[in-house]
Amino acid sequence: KKAGNLYWSGDARMRYQDAGNNKDSWNGRMRINVKGQVNDATYVQGRVTTDMWLKDAATNKDNDGNTYMDQIYVNHNFGKDVAVRLGRQPIAFGNQGGWLINPSRGYDGAQASYNNGKLALTTGFGQLNNVKADKNYENQPTANADHDFYFAQGAYNFGFAKLDASYIADKDSKADERVEVYGVGLNVPVQKFNVFGEYWKNTTVSDNDTAWNAGLSYGAANWNKPGSFDLAVAYNDVDQGLNVSDMTGLQTSPLSFLNEKGVTNVTFWNAMANVTLQKNVQLHAEYAFSVDTENNQGTKEDDSWTVSLNYKF
Repeated sequence: KKAGNLYWSGDARMRYQDAGNNKDSWNGRMRINVKGQVNDATYVQGRVTTDMWLKDAATNKDNDGNTYMDQIYVNHNFGKDVAVRLGRQPIAFGNQGGWLINPSRGYDGAQASYNNGKLALTTGFGQLNNVKADKNYENQPTANADHDFYFAQGAYNFGFAKLDASYIADKDSKADERVEVYGVGLNVPVQKFNVFGEYWKNTTVSDNDTAWNAGLSYGAANWNKPGSFDLAVAYNDVDQGLNVSDMTGLQTSPLSFLNEKGVTNVTFWNAMANVTLQKNVQLHAEYAFSVDTENNQGTKEDDSWTVSLNYKF
């Protein structure tokens, strides 16, 4: 929607999540995006989000819901290929919705990017939001919310395949505690299918220092085309050294086992599906199964799943 130099849009979600081990939740979310065009090269964008927990909200004061700004940044374009941003902005690492790191409130900082349609490069500096350090494991990537970090991402579309690489480094810890993570990924389209996979390593951890996944997807759900859909399934193998508590983009919960004392690795399959029911209405489903942990000290390894209705307006 447009009003003068202001553009606005929004989305809403109603979701049920079953995290296994007799833990489930009903929750809802609404977000309003506002973009103000300052001039031909500059715009300011913000997003206001309201979360609501619909189960046990009456008896749990922490589940009454909250409203906050998870994005507010200024973007300036230098021509059509180069841009810089400053403020609270989105960030994600890993395929399948940013499965490795995808904080709900992004990061506070600055970035510069270049994108000519085939080659995309981004580098930035700041602090991740909503980071929770795990006291059971010291050398997690950007494990402390008050630590500055540097990142770089690059991708190239060869046509027959897409290759990407990422680098993350903690620049604010003591010299012998600094974390350095890199990752590489490949996506190969085959007609309506995509074969994808990636590998990550924390170079500052002597053991339990890698994560990888490999999967297959089909189709593409289009918000404007009722009946369109996509399906994807991936196998994930994640060590404790690559886990950042509650920062994954997955809506299922197998990575939470890495927060348990003694657990050093988790493997699982994760399936996702999106179906456009009507224009601007999509159904999302996600299911994590065959979960297995290493050095588990008694925690039950349940499957987890979620289903949600999503609306755009």
